[in-house]
Amino acid sequence: MAKKSMIEREKKRQRLVAKFASKRAELKGIANDDSKSMEERFKARLQLAKLPRDSSRTRLHNRCQLTGRPHAYYRKLKVSRIALRELGSAGQIPGLIKSSW
Repeated sequence: MAKKSMIEREKKRQRLVAKFASKRAELKGIANDDSKSMEERFKARLQLAKLPRDSSRTRLHNRCQLTGRPHAYYRKLKVSRIALRELGSAGQIPGLIKSSW
């Protein structure tokens, strides 16, 4: 189980990303638009830099929904490999059979 502080930090980042997504997209559009003047583009980049760092989507990290584990994460199922094996062994994932030989 991951530390609660790390799980809460990731949740906070997700909230910030959702809150600033539209503003960030608008500023990025202005900053990358060649038809705008150089001053407008520069101002947009300065405003973009003033936004919180954690509001950037690239700062997010996938974590297991059950344990909070950040490594060995299956995107499709949103769980880690360890949680996947436990759920599979318990028969809670249809079609998944633990291999044994």
